[in-house]
Amino acid sequence: MLSDVAEAAVQSVVNISTTKVTVSRPSRDEQFFRRLWGLDSGDREVETAASLGSGVVVSQDGVVVTNHHVVDGASAIAVRLADGREMPAQLVGADPRSDLAVLRLQGGPAGLRPLPLADSDKVRLGELVLAIGSPFGLSQSVSLGIVSAKGRADVHIADYEDFIQTDAAINPGNSGGALVNLRGELVGIATAIASNSGGSQGIGFAIPSNMVRPIMRSLLQSGRMVRGWLGVAVQTLTPALARQFEAPVQAGVLIADVHPGSVAERAGLQRGDIAVRVGKLPVSDAQHFRNAIGQAGAGAKIALEVYRRAKPLVVEVHLAEAPAERRAAAPVGPAVPGSEPHR
Repeated sequence: MLSDVAEAAVQSVVNISTTKVTVSRPSRDEQFFRRLWGLDSGDREVETAASLGSGVVVSQDGVVVTNHHVVDGASAIAVRLADGREMPAQLVGADPRSDLAVLRLQGGPAGLRPLPLADSDKVRLGELVLAIGSPFGLSQSVSLGIVSAKGRADVHIADYEDFIQTDAAINPGNSGGALVNLRGELVGIATAIASNSGGSQGIGFAIPSNMVRPIMRSLLQSGRMVRGWLGVAVQTLTPALARQFEAPVQAGVLIADVHPGSVAERAGLQRGDIAVRVGKLPVSDAQHFRNAIGQAGAGAKIALEVYRRAKPLVVEVHLAEAPAERRAAAPVGPAVPGSEPHR
């Protein structure tokens, strides 16, 4: 069974190479004399082949998902399929804040074998998974491991994090490749490793398919990720905060501040509210609350379950579009120390 899954899944994983154009400039002294003698600046465009990465075919019409850092700054993108065919690809859109990008293969290639996306919320600790990609340029390489952890955040790889951690060997070149379950479904996009040596040390991270899905959809529709924005500063609930704000729960997020004029203020959210659920999704820390709001998307109507002075209530909110650099904004007013910026 394991061999059947591996042999089928590798057909959906591609090798990605990029070409970057850089400008080679002469030294300052040489530039001075060139100007003095009436010569051109001496600048030269130089094409360089960039590092190899991986990608995953997810549709019959040639949509490929990969990491943003694999194609960042590329002037040309080439894809090699598992059957050896090579073709150009166009960048549809990228989301640097989650490190995802979507490509479309050019020329309408036939015979593609897209990998179905799993419900990554159903992935279990200890579940066997395969990492498939092109480590060190070695295409269609497969490694086996287990799911070591779920919901890894604050790893400082991307702005939005909810990683699946695995001990399946992930090495340079695996970026953008597939993490696959034993049903042959895509559970994550391999993104990074924690390593002192630069090679696999048994701690790899993949973006879960349930995060990939809405970002991919937004990139295909508009070329960018249109995240939702609530307009609050939040802090992960601690036992001390739960006692201070009389919360009858031990997991959730404290709304430490509400941005004036925000959708949160208009919906009636208040400082000191404890949010425990965004729609049907329970939230236990600030990072996952932020992810849930962002992925819901601008214009979405969501129901927030909160506690206010120990009393439960539901607040309905129409999310706004997240400002491009909201993470750099400081909380307005004397927010609770340690709270995160407005979401």
